[in-house]
Amino acid sequence: MKRLVISAAMIISLFVSAVNAADVSADDMNKSNNPLTPMAALNLHDYITSKIYGTDEDSNSFFLRGALPHKLFNTPQIARLTVPYSTVPDPAGGSHVNGMGDINLFDIFLMGIPDFQVGIGPYFVFPTASKDETGSGKWQIGAAATVIHPDTWGMVGALLTYQHDYAGDEDRPTQNIATLQPFLIFNLPTGFYLRSTGIMNFNLETGQYYVPIGFGLGKVWKFESGITMNLFAEPQWTLYHKGDGYPEYQTFVGLNFQFPLGGHK
Repeated sequence: MKRLVISAAMIISLFVSAVNAADVSADDMNKSNNPLTPMAALNLHDYITSKIYGTDEDSNSFFLRGALPHKLFNTPQIARLTVPYSTVPDPAGGSHVNGMGDINLFDIFLMGIPDFQVGIGPYFVFPTASKDETGSGKWQIGAAATVIHPDTWGMVGALLTYQHDYAGDEDRPTQNIATLQPFLIFNLPTGFYLRSTGIMNFNLETGQYYVPIGFGLGKVWKFESGITMNLFAEPQWTLYHKGDGYPEYQTFVGLNFQFPLGGHK
């Protein structure tokens, strides 16, 4: 955990050292933060949770995410695959348990609406966790929907997901979960931006929930090849919650890459 905190501090120092970096356009910054941008993407995301309700332990969740635009029945779509790896408190009284989590996949169908970018599609969760503590043990299906409004000042929008189990270990808790992730991006000069993207989590089976708010800083670079790189750190605090095991304070750190398809742009 100490190494993760040091890594977060190094990322913040990179922001400071890059003040004189070349400028990028507001459109470049919006595209680098927009999950509906039709570019291949590779994201390295890490949630460093320093305080958890109901325990003195900490946790860490790393997500490797890949996105790929494609077409089905001549309809543009974006598929995103997420592979998690988690370090969580040991319920048996040990320090921590490490392991791969449940892989999830959604396939968003893109729809054209004036001034907005909208997508909706199926959402799947697979019980791939290597430890009981890092996964649900359930096959799950649901839906994902997102709406984005980009502007010269930045971007506002949200990603909504819902999942419910239909098979798996009958001794494990029923999964009936909704999440809502608002996006608020405010563009600054020279590729910097402010961000708030905390994910609200609602367990519809138990009535438990948590609602965080985040405030962070990011920096976007665009290379001559058309590849963009987006580096950010966003501390998040939980405003409301019901139930234990949820983050009280965490830091969301990420590095995103986007790759143009069909040549340079």
